Amino acid sequence: MDTAKSEQVRQIIADTLFMSLEEIGNDASQDSVRNWDSLQQLNLVLALEQTFNVHFKPEEFAAMTSVEKILEQLGLKGA
Repeated sequence: MDTAKSEQVRQIIADTLFMSLEEIGNDASQDSVRNWDSLQQLNLVLALEQTFNVHFKPEEFAAMTSVEKILEQLGLKGA
């Protein structure tokens, strides 16, 4: 796992969900983070698209339910 990219993704999640970076671990997911609901998922995807200059299809961002899965999707986009 790319540590720098993982930290960047965690920071984007933290910023989007109005949380501290310390609250978002590498194992963070929709199930474990209280503010990560469907509305915030859309905001998170927009922030990721802007930051990494990529575009996700609805079925791709529906699968982005954890830090690990976000990194996976970014990797598939070459980001």
